[in-house]
Amino acid sequence: MRNEKRKAAAKVLGNQEIAPGIYDMWLDTELAGAVRAGQFIGVYPKDKSTLLPRPISICEADERKLRIVFRIAGGGTREFASYKEGDEVEILGLLGNGFPVDEAMGKRVVLLGGGIGIPPMVELARELSKIGALVKVIAGYRDGNLFLKEDLEKYGEILIATEDGSAGVKGNVLTVMEERGLKADMLMACGPMPMLRAVKRYSEERGIRAWISLEERMACGVGACLGCVCRTKRTDPHSHVKNARICTDGPVFDAADVDI
Repeated sequence: MRNEKRKAAAKVLGNQEIAPGIYDMWLDTELAGAVRAGQFIGVYPKDKSTLLPRPISICEADERKLRIVFRIAGGGTREFASYKEGDEVEILGLLGNGFPVDEAMGKRVVLLGGGIGIPPMVELARELSKIGALVKVIAGYRDGNLFLKEDLEKYGEILIATEDGSAGVKGNVLTVMEERGLKADMLMACGPMPMLRAVKRYSEERGIRAWISLEERMACGVGACLGCVCRTKRTDPHSHVKNARICTDGPVFDAADVDI
């Protein structure tokens, strides 16, 4: 299948709350077979007064099934949380560029996921393990609700950080890196902006290549509206300024190329 952006029908195979306010949904869709780790889809609410799809990272996929894990953040995601097995959903996909998995072959790769940036680490860890990368995952949570921990353990060693110290190391994902003295040839990260800024600084100070997936509010999801831009060191051929559209040029960027 060609990897193109288009609307597609999907059917809910299952949907459950796996932590307070966080839902795990499996969808049956023909788009699933072309997924690359780090991509996302837009999910359209059934309420037609809300015209725009909600961007949600892909957690995992196979030939026919696609998994999304999302936090209730507003009316759209609250509606998605109510979906039951058999419900029909309209989605837009596949969106975004994904992580450069092939560049990690045979390398020591540390994955850093924070909060709702943890779900895309599942597909990423799976793809990296298939090509022989040496994978460690550091997952950062607010508290002891360690959603997706068992899924991540299938593909490599997982280390935990919690803000309240109720599990693993008290602190954040970089606290674990420093306390354990972990070595890496490459970092791949997804999480809130303060975490990604810290990962960028950490990688630059130590000379480690880092790829970061930026979280941003989006409108169109296909690069037309310029509503989700970040500053870069390169000139964007679309806007002719040093900006990049997170929805199409990203969401994954070489950390050295973005000004965050």
